[in-house]
Amino acid sequence: MEVQMPRSPLRTTFLIMLLAACLPFAALAQSGLRTEGDVATASGAYEAEVPVRGQSDADRNGGLSRALAEVLGKLSGDRNITARPGVVQALRNAKDYVQSYDYKQDQSTSASGAPNFRTLLVARFREDDVDAMVAALGLPVWPQPRPKPVLWLAIDDGSGPRLVTVQQANAVRPVLARAVERGFKLGLPTGSTAEQALVGAIWRQDTAAVARASARYAPPMQLIGKLSRADGGWTADWVFVDNGRELNKWTTKDANAMRAMAGGADGAADALVRRYAKPGAATGQAGTYRIVVTGIDSADDYMRLAAGLREVPVVRNIIPLRAVGNRLELSLEMTTGLAGLNRMLGEDGVLVPVAPVAITLDGDEQNPAPASNEYRLR
Repeated sequence: MEVQMPRSPLRTTFLIMLLAACLPFAALAQSGLRTEGDVATASGAYEAEVPVRGQSDADRNGGLSRALAEVLGKLSGDRNITARPGVVQALRNAKDYVQSYDYKQDQSTSASGAPNFRTLLVARFREDDVDAMVAALGLPVWPQPRPKPVLWLAIDDGSGPRLVTVQQANAVRPVLARAVERGFKLGLPTGSTAEQALVGAIWRQDTAAVARASARYAPPMQLIGKLSRADGGWTADWVFVDNGRELNKWTTKDANAMRAMAGGADGAADALVRRYAKPGAATGQAGTYRIVVTGIDSADDYMRLAAGLREVPVVRNIIPLRAVGNRLELSLEMTTGLAGLNRMLGEDGVLVPVAPVAITLDGDEQNPAPASNEYRLR
């Protein structure tokens, strides 16, 4: 059952893998020439699904924070998005960005072939509010629509390399699902006789031959990989090609074939982001700003103000400067400008912008402080 949220301020072997293909698996056609695995319910840029232990408030809130982090990762293309200034603080208020959420039960197959069951939280976030956060935090933006490269993957489990085609889509679910988590999708070749014969070219990483065979698919991008046993585990060698140009080349290794395979989507996403993402520009320059707050009539008011400002992701430090009557002057160190602060405050923030006001401190008449904004305590 989907829950609508009220509006608020500020959304192992190769044989085992082939056996998994016998499980029910939906597919979507693209341009009549290739099919992609429908591996996630939450496939939009502002949607995400994450595992949770249960449906309690604590489990849900933790899940919403992880889901919003995934959404920000999709929008920016940055897989380390939580390391950027202000993001962790913003994730604490993830529930305030939710449009709706629901739960579903997921069944998967472990490396040993045993079934796994888990509860997934599917969250959908409000686009306008998330976009405002992205702008205020100065996060990079990976524009929509995203390209859908073709995955040319050959797997050798000891009996010789074989091409994975759309008929074995579920066997490569890890890399397809990881691509969705990173904000794009991968296609698979249909598996014609000519394409099956391409295994040798894939194995020797002949990108030109693969690109020629992939010319019937759009766009002209290929993720080329070979996965085989090595040193008691699995090794995958990858090349990402965009319109004949090699953008990235990397290797993933893991004891688990599924995890080694999933690394292909990360390398492709990283290459696409480096080429196509637009650098973030925060709403105003980072720095220290002076503001005046009115309506501070008691120590409790000040404590509420300080606590509220500490919850604003763009605020890094707060220094009281001077109090006159019910007016308090503050110095705010921020990762953005005042416009970014105003965006992050939202409709129900602890402060309400009033009007610009010039501040002149005692002994500083020759060099008055720059104009700042006047706020009132909500």
